[in-house]
Amino acid sequence: MSLASTRASGPFREGDRVQLTGPKNRMHTTTLSPDGELHTHHGVLKHSDVIGLPDGSVVVNSAGHEYLVLRPLLRDFAMSMPRGAAIVYPKDAAQIVMQADIFPGATVVEAGVGSGALSLSLLRAVGSDGRLVSFERREDFAEVAKANVTTFFGKTPETWQVIVGDLLDALPAELPAGTVDRVVLDMLAPWEVMDVVADALTPGGVVLCYIATATQLSRVAEYIRGTGMFTDPDASETMVRGWHVEGLSVRPDHRMVAHTGFLLTARRLAPDTIAPEVKRRASKSSYGDDDVEQWTPGAVGDREITDKNLRKRVREATKAADGALSAAASRDSEQRSQ
Repeated sequence: MSLASTRASGPFREGDRVQLTGPKNRMHTTTLSPDGELHTHHGVLKHSDVIGLPDGSVVVNSAGHEYLVLRPLLRDFAMSMPRGAAIVYPKDAAQIVMQADIFPGATVVEAGVGSGALSLSLLRAVGSDGRLVSFERREDFAEVAKANVTTFFGKTPETWQVIVGDLLDALPAELPAGTVDRVVLDMLAPWEVMDVVADALTPGGVVLCYIATATQLSRVAEYIRGTGMFTDPDASETMVRGWHVEGLSVRPDHRMVAHTGFLLTARRLAPDTIAPEVKRRASKSSYGDDDVEQWTPGAVGDREITDKNLRKRVREATKAADGALSAAASRDSEQRSQ
């Protein structure tokens, strides 16, 4: 069964994840249950009033306020799901799938898995014939990611494997050299694993690094050039600016999603191949063994989640995943009985 076929369609059912948009365009995401209720300061909306309606319906709560009900798109789900680590934004996930050329049937390595937002896009892209192997150092982050992916697809994809451990040690043990088509690195110091990534990639394979700061970007680019095993790296960032369009009032939104991270890509050269020299201005690298930069989350501006909040996110994600699995089992039982 393909991943696409596991996504619910038709009338809303118990266990469906739905997105309710109410007064002032405020959005709420919840999982439907027969006795469930959405409580806001605008009143109470019973889940039973939603169950059985077609996608894209409007329901009225106890105070007479209307809510538009839709199944969330992938981008909606990613932005509202429980988070352990910061997510890769939809705008960057879309660019990663394109720039890394993630294709159906590909063998893809991802590190780290974070909260699973990027994993969702990668799993869709590799399809039912591909394979995604995700490496994550922290077991609690891996739990949140697995629960989120299970919630979205209604099952844990057979094409996905999550390994808790350090990519540097685990990748060579898990995948034979030269068998990986694409590697996507979302980590603080991707240069530390570039040698094992080069060994894992097939000639012509793509490595893509998602990195937050200009200093990280510079260091990983210079390291990749220094290996002599890749094409010259290409770097970019993606900014999305929405527009307000209402009658003659057509203007850019006051707020936009600007810098979230840099994307750097390079391709694996064939063994013993020397790429043609790229002419550029001489620039002495400042990175070496004497580099005293401490590549920690705090040093690069990441805000770390507290253990208490993380435990809460794990519970939320696990609860949502259990509901999705229960709903999927119920639907399968209904189909067998018909």
